Amino acid sequence: MQPSNPSSGKPQSDGYAAPDASNLQSLPATQASPTIATRDTGATTLVLPDRPPNAPPPRQDSPSKRGRQRILMGALGVGAIAGVILGVRWWHDAATHQETDDAYVTGHIHPVNSRIAGTVTQVLVDDNQLVSQGQLLVQLDPRDYQVALQQAQAALAIARHQADVAQTNVGIGRANAQGQTTVAQGNIDAAAASISTSEAALAEAQAGVPAAQANLAQVEANLVKAKLDYDRYINLVKEGASPQQQLDAARANYQAILAQRDALKDQIRQAQARVVQAQKNLDNAQAKLASTKGTLEQANAVTKQTEANRRQYQATLAAIDQAQAQVKNAQLQLSYTRILAPTAGRVGNKTVEVGQRLQSGQTLMAVVQDQPWIVANFKETQLGKMKRGQSVEIKIDSFPNHPFKGKVDSLSPASGAKFALLPPDNATGNFTKIVQRLPVKVVFDPQSIKGYEAQIAPGMSVVVRVEIP
Repeated sequence: MQPSNPSSGKPQSDGYAAPDASNLQSLPATQASPTIATRDTGATTLVLPDRPPNAPPPRQDSPSKRGRQRILMGALGVGAIAGVILGVRWWHDAATHQETDDAYVTGHIHPVNSRIAGTVTQVLVDDNQLVSQGQLLVQLDPRDYQVALQQAQAALAIARHQADVAQTNVGIGRANAQGQTTVAQGNIDAAAASISTSEAALAEAQAGVPAAQANLAQVEANLVKAKLDYDRYINLVKEGASPQQQLDAARANYQAILAQRDALKDQIRQAQARVVQAQKNLDNAQAKLASTKGTLEQANAVTKQTEANRRQYQATLAAIDQAQAQVKNAQLQLSYTRILAPTAGRVGNKTVEVGQRLQSGQTLMAVVQDQPWIVANFKETQLGKMKRGQSVEIKIDSFPNHPFKGKVDSLSPASGAKFALLPPDNATGNFTKIVQRLPVKVVFDPQSIKGYEAQIAPGMSVVVRVEIP
């Protein structure tokens, strides 16, 4: 069916009548106008046109719009390719790295404690101050400990005086024992001393004889040589081959050695005579000892008393050792009034003030070394390929724009739960499997933290990424 043209007013070729023009004018200009066709039978049919009669013609896309569409499609393609590349890189990065944000910086934190009770008289450091090892941090009032040291020194002096008295008693007892052997207790000690003296004199005399004989043998050997030299020079002088002066020297040497030999022979005779005399003295002393055996019991009593005095003297020596130990302890306690830095670092958590009364073991401050490291708590499922020495990327929350480097130093021998104060007991019947975390120690690359040593402090939050094969 062909639609009619409303503006011509002519009937269509299919026999339909044209619509009334008054009805068409009642429609809005922007609304599509239907075409009413009438057949001979008197029935009417509503026919819709292809477009409204007053509508503008359809717009054609401009070249600039088509260009924008092409750019948009290209951008979408590039974005899709970039997304694929980023996805591949993300997958590869996730496969070759293990990451955790359950990590923090830690370090050596040395507590500074008071080893004695005392009153603070000086605090020579402030919060966050750098200190060196052995530097004086706090001074306690030393007067109580100075008095204790003086008491210990006085006790030592008393012990030494008692030892001197006991030693004198020992000497007196020994002298009395030796005297009473001849007067009241029978000369036993005197006889024994005489025997000892005689034996010593005999040994000395007997030792002098071989020495003199050895010297004589050497002198006789020298005499033989001097005699040969003297005779040879006599012949040489007679022949005119040697001057008279050398002959005189040889004669003088020969005569001197000859006189030395005679003197040694006299010494040997005198030594032999002393041996005989010493032997006689020894025999007399032994005879005297034999005659005083009746007073042996009394001499033994004096000897026992002397032994008791000697034991008392040994006890006083032990008391001296004890007093010396007390002096050393007092000196040590006095030295504790000077509280020194245990190591080089920075002062933190200072709670001590001048005038404060301290107790033994009380913590005053802490010294933190500038040698930080990281404790990263990885899940147990992340540790399959993690080993010592692997490279680590470190991001500290305090320095988000500065990447740090490090390496894995060691893995904990047990999970953190096992080191807890109350470790879990999985044998109670209510077990729930939870992925455990194990601490991993990560050390910084020294070049990576250069210039940041004083700023990286224990307790800072860290994100670590370990590169695994």
